[in-house]
Amino acid sequence: MPFSHHSHSGQFCAHALDTLEDVVKKAIWRKMQILALTEHMPREQQDLYPEEASIDGGYSDKVLLDTFRQYYDEARRLQQLYLTDINILIGMEIDWIRSSSRGFIENLLSEFSLELFIGSVHHVHCVPIDYSTLLFDEARRISGGSNERLFEDYFDLQYEMLMALKPPIVGHFDLIRLKSEDPDTGFAFMEGVQHKISRNLAFIASYGGILELNSAALRKGLKEPYPNAEISKVCQCYPIRG
Repeated sequence: MPFSHHSHSGQFCAHALDTLEDVVKKAIWRKMQILALTEHMPREQQDLYPEEASIDGGYSDKVLLDTFRQYYDEARRLQQLYLTDINILIGMEIDWIRSSSRGFIENLLSEFSLELFIGSVHHVHCVPIDYSTLLFDEARRISGGSNERLFEDYFDLQYEMLMALKPPIVGHFDLIRLKSEDPDTGFAFMEGVQHKISRNLAFIASYGGILELNSAALRKGLKEPYPNAEISKVCQCYPIRG
């Protein structure tokens, strides 16, 4: 059964393409039966990406929240408009940046009636780790200067998010690989990282979470999707849905 539980549109996301309705139409053309609309949650002012902060007039947390409300209204319209063509689920991709993210995210989940949400980590030490090599290097410096320490910090932050929110879907589990020098090497020689990966997978299994298989890694030049084959083999030890 063709489906997608992770999508973005250029209408509401700076790094995507097409309007939200075009995304829906393309899913119908591809004969998908289920499409989850999951635009990024709005973020706080201190967490704007460089591309947002550099726009004339500047983005703001208010602009991002207003944009998300527009997305929600449009998603509901499309859900009804294409009711007989495709099962549209309305959700969002959350961004766990720091411990205080919990209250901000819970407020959003209370305000908007969502069918699902994706739990993701895009920052370590409040620094984006998938935006540029420069910012990845800064996060690594704060972690102590090695990929191993940074990877450990990433999976610890992910675990904090998992325990706090128990997201029904976990997004790009090993995104931390993306901007490293050799993203296809994996974690085979990092015992501490391997332990944290197994711990997180076991917790996802304990509450019935779904681990997405995300092919965006291939589009960005990696040889394997998220999660990579190494982690996928570990998943076989746990009753994780995916």
